[in-house]
Amino acid sequence: MSQQDGPEAPGETPEHATTTVEQGPFCLARCTCGWRGPARRARSQARTDARTHTSA
Repeated sequence: MSQQDGPEAPGETPEHATTTVEQGPFCLARCTCGWRGPARRARSQARTDARTHTSA
């Protein structure tokens, strides 16, 4: 079953609303602009990927 966290950075512009999604033993970050981070085993690293994307 997939589990999603809410938006990573509330108040960001709508074109960059990120979430994390679990797929089996992996977690990855996704953005509404179409960007998708690499699959990670650590949720914290997926969240870091999302923060890095929105700050870029």
